[in-house]
Amino acid sequence: MFERAADVFIVSRWRAVLGTARPPCTAGGQGAQCSHVAAPPSRGKRFLKLAGMTASVAGNLARTRVKSLFQSEADAAASREESNRESGNRIAQTLGELKGAVMKVGQMASIAQDVLPKELSDALGKLQREAPPMDYAVIAEQVERELGSAPELLFSRFDPEPFAAASIGQVHRATTDDGRDVVVKVQYPGVEDAVDSDLAQLKLALRASGIVNIGREALNASFKEVRKHLHEELDYTNEAANVRLFREFHLSPGPDGGPRHDFMVLPEVVGERSSKRVLTLTYEGGDQLTDLEGLGYTQAQRDQLGRNLFNMMCSQVFELGIIHADPNPGNFAFRPDGKLVLYDFGCTKRLRLDIIGAYKDLIEQGIAEQWDAVDDALLRLEVRRPDGPRPDNDFYKGWRDTFADPFLDVAIFDYARSTVHDDVVKLIPGSIKRMSSFQPATELIFLDRTVVGHYGNMRILGSRVPSYTFLKRYLDAFAGEFVARPADPPG
Repeated sequence: MFERAADVFIVSRWRAVLGTARPPCTAGGQGAQCSHVAAPPSRGKRFLKLAGMTASVAGNLARTRVKSLFQSEADAAASREESNRESGNRIAQTLGELKGAVMKVGQMASIAQDVLPKELSDALGKLQREAPPMDYAVIAEQVERELGSAPELLFSRFDPEPFAAASIGQVHRATTDDGRDVVVKVQYPGVEDAVDSDLAQLKLALRASGIVNIGREALNASFKEVRKHLHEELDYTNEAANVRLFREFHLSPGPDGGPRHDFMVLPEVVGERSSKRVLTLTYEGGDQLTDLEGLGYTQAQRDQLGRNLFNMMCSQVFELGIIHADPNPGNFAFRPDGKLVLYDFGCTKRLRLDIIGAYKDLIEQGIAEQWDAVDDALLRLEVRRPDGPRPDNDFYKGWRDTFADPFLDVAIFDYARSTVHDDVVKLIPGSIKRMSSFQPATELIFLDRTVVGHYGNMRILGSRVPSYTFLKRYLDAFAGEFVARPADPPG
């Protein structure tokens, strides 16, 4: 959590983590009717759209640079903001039209703003909320292609209107022949084939736009990590395995003989109605995060939900060593009895033991204000460049005091009143001159995304959580191994 105290490339992500809930595209009175699109663009059309976007943002950058030569410093800054806003809107519009991998990357970037200015992240934030579904005919053909029969023959009921729509697929409610209420997740056709070319063109566009402020090597490493996870996420057999893994972890017997986490609710895989591009799970209902206030959830219920969410995250990091790495509020549902329902298991991250060991040391030494040990942990996390100058202790203390705020009070931290995200923004200007000492850490991309995302979720919940007490329990118990982690797969 505290490596952001030094990694000035990614602290800006705190500004847009709040309010990024993606409400499901639903029918049947649960939400607004969705506008449908016929089918994803062909590979050739995708390339032309991305190439056109790249040319547009590159031209926008060139015009702005020429214009700034004849402007005052203040006017030039305003021109850059306007240029970034125009480029961001063009990029977001194109990614939204293309759906698939590039839209998924845009959604990630809107939360985990590793290298993006506010104007672009704001535009990309729209992708969290705007995911129009495909026509039912496209979905029915995909189901028949994958499972051998039309949806109406495979299920006793299959709703043609989508229950939810996202960047790489959409979800339909259905009922199995034996009466189970299920959700059927169907991947859009052609998404997998376009991943590599889409990402290559998107990376080129980000470079050409001039709004990416990291070097080529770091950008390549970040895209390599994202590409790896996107390919995993596009194979629904991987997601089915993830569902089973997290069910085994959270619901297996604990010390008292009951489930390890009796507050967790996870679906079951319906294997006979699943494939590489279709995944059928039992339906588990709950209330959306953005609806809790209107549903009359009490402060005590919100507190319990926040505590359960915090414990879920810490247990995955320090005990399982595998995290559910998509903290978008739409991937969770909540129940009045404090139970958390977990959805969408496509994006997970297997954490390296040495990284979590350094992560633990960073947290403990940061709280203790041991700056040499903090610097050493940042080097081990590959956040601090070994060839860069060591920042002074006052620099580390400033970031420590900001990020450690939830963990300095042994009593209760009120996330509704937290100003960490605002305090981070205030520290950024004074940190720019130390950028040469730091770099984005590839191994932390999805861990950071998870931690920052859940900070935002608990803030929306308005939970009061004994964060220090809970975190210390996991830190003290971590002794250099993941006690609940199954063997890693070969290769």
